[in-house]
Amino acid sequence: MLTLRTYEAAAKGRLPGPVWDFLAGGSGTESMLTAGREALDRIRLRPRCLVDVSRCDPGTELLGARLAAPLGIAPMAYHRLADPEGEVATARAAGKAGALLTVSMFASRTLEDIAAAASGPLWLQLYWLKRRDLLVDLVHRAEAAGFRALVLTVDAPRVASRPRDAANGFAVPPGIRAVNLSSEVMAASHGSRDGESAIARHSMEQFDASITWDDLAWLRELTSLPLVLKGVLTAEDAELAVKHGVSGLIVSNHGGRQLDFARSAPECLPEIVAAVDGRCQVVLDGGIRHGADIAKALCMGADAVLTGRPALWGLSHSGAEGVAGVLRLLIDEFEEVMALMGAPTVADFGPSGVTLPTCRHT
Repeated sequence: MLTLRTYEAAAKGRLPGPVWDFLAGGSGTESMLTAGREALDRIRLRPRCLVDVSRCDPGTELLGARLAAPLGIAPMAYHRLADPEGEVATARAAGKAGALLTVSMFASRTLEDIAAAASGPLWLQLYWLKRRDLLVDLVHRAEAAGFRALVLTVDAPRVASRPRDAANGFAVPPGIRAVNLSSEVMAASHGSRDGESAIARHSMEQFDASITWDDLAWLRELTSLPLVLKGVLTAEDAELAVKHGVSGLIVSNHGGRQLDFARSAPECLPEIVAAVDGRCQVVLDGGIRHGADIAKALCMGADAVLTGRPALWGLSHSGAEGVAGVLRLLIDEFEEVMALMGAPTVADFGPSGVTLPTCRHT
């Protein structure tokens, strides 16, 4: 398995069609599935020569946690769709690779089981549910299990229309469920109907679309864990996030599964980095498929990157070993780029290391 494409092809061949479509599909016209990848491909690296790169150290810190490389796994629901061990296997692999794992609130294994299998840092991702008591329970359980941060997804007041899921009448299969929430709350995600996504129906029923910046104070008062916002794509919202005391931002297009025709996350990264001006950490999530993408993100000011679907490709291929293989491949590629860029440490990547595409305005 020499490239991520081989893992992708293997996963597509192993998974049932509706499950593959759920994992791989996007919203609307699916224009955003390739937008991040295309944006990263337009960025070119500017290497320096005659630098001592006999030893390259890809290690870094993110919100106080030491990582083997500036790399983590993005939050994704229901890992048991890809492997019977689900998030427990993913946690073992992330720990083995020294990478961050962001656990979805819709994980198919308990927070406690995931934490027991982990040897690396864990963050817990949340959607804001109408039932705030459920959020309180999850936050307290995450604290007790040793999670390091909370990640609030802010780009999904509702799940966008995803044509593949609607065409398949997709619902979470029997035997797999979001075990950290009650069956009653998750019931709608299991009811298959022709021409309709149960995932979208569940979000309309359970997500609180009325929350505003003022509500963040309530969440922050629940816990001493750092709060990270996922899905911020503008300088205006980045500035507001800092004013409301967040510790980090994840610049993300939700894997191309929310707002169609938006700017891609890599395109938004520079303005968000400029807006926060070092006052919080910034992570890029979108289209990461090669170690060079990590280098590009660092040069544009990100502190780390997250990868999503490739982790599930690896998981479906060979469980924990497959996920570890995906992460190791990205880290090995990044170390090679470090040497060829003349950048022996993460701190050596900066704005001079990339040429960004020129914006044309008509």
